[in-house]
Amino acid sequence: CPVVLAPKNSSVAMPPPADIVKVAIEWPGAFPKLMEIDQKKPLSSIIKEVCDGWSLANHDQFALQHADSSNFYITEKNRNEIKNGAILRLTTSPAQNAQQLHERIQSSSMDAKLEALKDLANYSRDVTFAQEFINLDGISLLTQMVESGTERYQKLQKIMKPCFGDMLSFTLTAFVELMDHGIVSWDTFSVAFIKKIASYVNKFASDISILQRSLAILESMVLNSHDLYQKVAQEITIGQLIPHLQGTDQEIQTYTIAVINALFLKAPDDKRQEMANILAQKQLRSIILTHVIRAQRAINNEMAHQLYVLQVLTFNLLEDRMMTKMDPQDQAQRDIIFELRRIAFDAESEPNNSSGSIEKRKSMYTRDYKKLGFINHVNPAMDFTQTPPGMLALDNMLYFAKHHQDAYIRIVLENSSREDKHECPFGRSSIELTKMLCEILKVGELRKLTC
Repeated sequence: CPVVLAPKNSSVAMPPPADIVKVAIEWPGAFPKLMEIDQKKPLSSIIKEVCDGWSLANHDQFALQHADSSNFYITEKNRNEIKNGAILRLTTSPAQNAQQLHERIQSSSMDAKLEALKDLANYSRDVTFAQEFINLDGISLLTQMVESGTERYQKLQKIMKPCFGDMLSFTLTAFVELMDHGIVSWDTFSVAFIKKIASYVNKFASDISILQRSLAILESMVLNSHDLYQKVAQEITIGQLIPHLQGTDQEIQTYTIAVINALFLKAPDDKRQEMANILAQKQLRSIILTHVIRAQRAINNEMAHQLYVLQVLTFNLLEDRMMTKMDPQDQAQRDIIFELRRIAFDAESEPNNSSGSIEKRKSMYTRDYKKLGFINHVNPAMDFTQTPPGMLALDNMLYFAKHHQDAYIRIVLENSSREDKHECPFGRSSIELTKMLCEILKVGELRKLTC
C-alpha cells in the first residue's frame, strides 16, 4: 500500500492532556473568564490565579463552586468530577460563607432573617459548607430557634403568618439537610425539640413544607436513636398520623407511612403486635387502599418501597405462629380443634355435652375429623407439627370458621359427601394454602433496602 505523508505545514490536532480541563469561571459584575485548569496543581494555587486575574486580595477567603443548581463547592476530594466545558463560579469560602450565614440568621430584621434562612437551606445540601456551619455549633442554633420559635414570634404569627411559616419551613429544611450528612449524632436533641417537631405534625397540617420536614425529622429520630424512639413514641400517636394519609399529597402520604414503619421497626417485640392491632382498629389497610393505591395517580418508587416495608413488617408478625409446632398435650390448643368440629357438626350444642360412652364419642370424633379433612383422624393435632405453617394454619382455620361460619359449614359438608377422588379436604387444604401463602408473601424474610 502506498504511504500517504501529511504535508509539512499541516498541523494535526492533538487531544488535550488528560489532566487539563477547560472551564469558564464567573465572578459577579465581570465577564466570565475562560481558562484551563491543571488538575495536578493544588486547588489553592488555581484559586489564587483566578483571584489575581480579577485583582482580588486574600485569595484564601475564596473558593470555586459549580454554577449549576447544586452550587456545590469544589474541593480536593471532588475536583476530578469537573468536566470540560463546565461553568464554575468564584465565591466566598465555605468557612466565610458559614460564618456570614450564622450571623445573618440571627438578624433582628425579619426580612433579612428570612433571606438568610432561605440561603442556609440551599447551602446546607453541600457537605463542605455543612461541616463548616456545624463547626460553628449551627445545629444548636437552629434547634434553639425551633424550640423558642412559637413563643418568640407569637405576635408575628398574627400579623405576618406567611412570613413565620416560611421561616419555620426554611429552618426545618436546613436542619434536615445538615443532619442528612451524618456528621452530628441524633442522640443530642432535647425533649423540648422533639415535642415541638411532633406538635407541627398537627399544628401545621395545612402547610405542606413544614409537615413534610417534621415527618422526615421524626422518622430519622426514630431510626437513628433508641432513646429518641421512646420519646417520639410518647409524643406522636397513630391516630395523629392517619389523617395525613387521607389527603391528596403523595409526598406527605409517603413520609407518613415512613414514620409508621420506623415506629413499627423500632418497637420492642411485645409492642409490635399491640401496634398492629391499633393499625387494624384505625382501618389503616382500607385507608391505604382508598387514598393511596386506588387514587387517581401513579404510585412513585419511594411510596412503593414504603408500602413494601409496611407489608414485610406486618407479615413478619406471623412468623412466630408459623414456626410454632402444635403440642398434642396442650389442652388449650386441642380445644381449638374441638371448636372447629363443634361449629361444623354440632353448632347448637356445647362441646362437652356429647352423650354416650367414651368409646362412642371417640368413634364419632374420628369420623368428624375425617370429614373435616385431617390426615390424622384419631389425633388431628399431629397435622400441625410441621413448620411452616405450624399453628398459623390452625389460627386461619378457626378465624374462617368463626367469621365465615355459613361458608365454613357448607365447605365441610360438601366435601364430606363427595367421593374420595374428588375431595378437597378442608383441613389438609387449609394447611397447604397457609404454607403456600407464607412462601408467596415471604413471611419471616428480612426487608430489603431496594424492594
